[in-house]
Amino acid sequence: MAHAVGSRNEQGRAQKQAQARAAVRRRWWSGWPHWAGYAAAVWSLGYGLAGLYWALGGAGYPFAKAAVERSSGSVLDPSPVAVVAPVIAVVGLVGAVCGVLMARRRCTAGAGRRALLVVGWTLAATLTVAVQDYTLIAVLAFAPLLVVFAFTGVPGPQDGVGDILFWHRDNLLILFVGGVLWTLATLAHQRRAGGLCAHCGRGGRAASWTTPESAARWGRRAVLVAVLSTVPYEVTRVAWFFGYPLGITDAFLKDMQDTPGLLGIGLGLGLASVVGGVLTHGLIARWGEVWPPWVPFKAGRPVAPATAIVPALLVSVVAVPGGLMMIRAGNQPFGWGTNYPAMLWVVWGAALGAATLAYYLRRRGTCGYCAQG
Repeated sequence: MAHAVGSRNEQGRAQKQAQARAAVRRRWWSGWPHWAGYAAAVWSLGYGLAGLYWALGGAGYPFAKAAVERSSGSVLDPSPVAVVAPVIAVVGLVGAVCGVLMARRRCTAGAGRRALLVVGWTLAATLTVAVQDYTLIAVLAFAPLLVVFAFTGVPGPQDGVGDILFWHRDNLLILFVGGVLWTLATLAHQRRAGGLCAHCGRGGRAASWTTPESAARWGRRAVLVAVLSTVPYEVTRVAWFFGYPLGITDAFLKDMQDTPGLLGIGLGLGLASVVGGVLTHGLIARWGEVWPPWVPFKAGRPVAPATAIVPALLVSVVAVPGGLMMIRAGNQPFGWGTNYPAMLWVVWGAALGAATLAYYLRRRGTCGYCAQG
């Protein structure tokens, strides 16, 4: 009798697991290994055709020399259209071909495999990090305020949101989307070519650092580094709001005080960074896995891993190019407080990315496709 009951319980658990895996498969985004290559190919073809248009004299070249208030901090801004536009066209065409080959699971061995991986990861790194500036992190931080500014106006000399999100910056957002698509496409291809599950990466011999126990140890260190790296930025912005010129000249502080709302925005960003640090701690805390009692309608329920992973990963990626831009800018006449604290965004992004990976390794369950885990 006991054996029969145990058998029925096992069957019930197996059925629930099968239903859970089927539910995962029904979510369109869970099929990213199948469509990411095609999406990257379409994006590359479209941007490559734009490059051809600019090379032939078309208007709207996004890296042309512009007034300071209409330029970006990208390493390509400004650059000659006669040189860069043809390169964009060629790279776009090559990317379109490579994306289709990845999606159709071609070149999964030998030199062909290596070539696709080099193209894919080069495009991913270039589009998400190398050509970016602080636009990504600014848009992420100001997203709620941009909605308000659309109705109230923008503090300072800007006439409206269009003076913040102009074409040179909009183009960087488009490039970032392409970089994300290339990251997904290349990751899926690399896993397939290695005989691993394209969705979770399992199938081979797991490295010791990927075990939940090991990830918990180095994940705690990564969280500590991520939280501490933002403290200089937070302290300086709060100090400015209360009238202390920490790291800046008195004249620069006076200019900010004379611009309505500017110091308030700085304070808001500093406090948002503090809140981000608290949320980062959730990557190693119990309340990062189970909703705490004070959260309405969620108390006591498990936190879906994606709820923490997606925003943390996004912040980690966009923080790095912002920090690199500040490093390129170097010393400023207004004092070290303008740039140096933001240079640490590179450390912040890298540490937050590591902490997010550790959280994922601890929380990932059974794969809904390969049933491993």
